[in-house]
Amino acid sequence: MITKLIDVTTIPGIHWYPNGQTALSGIPLMLASALDRLFQSWAAQYDAKEYQFPPFIPAHELARLDYFRSFPHLVTFPITLDPGEANLSRFAEGEPMNAAGELQLTIPSPISNVMTPAACYHCYVRHQGETMHAPTYLTTRATCFRRESVYAPLERQWSFSMREIVCIGTADEVKAFLKHFQQHIDEFFQQLRLPIEWKAANDPFFNPSHNPKYLAQKLDPVKTEMVFQNHLAIGSINFHRNYFGEAFGIRRDGKEAFTGCVAFGIERWLFACLAQFGTEYALWPAPFRQGA
Repeated sequence: MITKLIDVTTIPGIHWYPNGQTALSGIPLMLASALDRLFQSWAAQYDAKEYQFPPFIPAHELARLDYFRSFPHLVTFPITLDPGEANLSRFAEGEPMNAAGELQLTIPSPISNVMTPAACYHCYVRHQGETMHAPTYLTTRATCFRRESVYAPLERQWSFSMREIVCIGTADEVKAFLKHFQQHIDEFFQQLRLPIEWKAANDPFFNPSHNPKYLAQKLDPVKTEMVFQNHLAIGSINFHRNYFGEAFGIRRDGKEAFTGCVAFGIERWLFACLAQFGTEYALWPAPFRQGA
């Protein structure tokens, strides 16, 4: 059954900021928390170790992935002013903000960190240089930041919540992990009659026609998205091959480790569930309410 999409800004407990961010309270916050507990219960099937990482990731770690050439349009940087007294005085005693509400910065300090663009990156940084003697499963939730040209409440935001479940292992171990999750999630969608299709996708590369990584993904897709009503990708299953194992020196079974992850956009899942099941908490399917 296809459901009419909704204007979530009319729902009590959802406050939209024009800069591409959402505040949640009341029932929407309760439901978002229940969704994340559901994803955590799926991670528990693999005894995935829970991590909480900081909001910044060192820029030199992302540089290993050629991230700044591939995704310069998405990056958000934490910026501070050069701490020199004269520089700070020029900023404070001048016009810190113009009429358009834009800060007029003086000399910035060198930028050596990036706001987290994807939750799973921290997992590979954390285990770099290690040798795994068995498949390793991790899970984390992060506030992620990706600059977009257009924002929409819960659907496309500058900052958003992402829960990921990660496997580091051999190619066969990672493929088995991803296959299990795709089957499990597909059965879940069918049980709840949530209209989701699986669609092959590509990462949003900058200038994609000239990026060899984009062309490689077109020839051999590694990302499969969960698409709600042919409208919104609410999550994805990703097979990275040995890309992160090579970049971060992670080894398994005497070779560069393979990795894969299952990613859930919590605000996007909340949008899909509100559109499908409405705003009355008691009418949501039991698997969600049991997690609240």
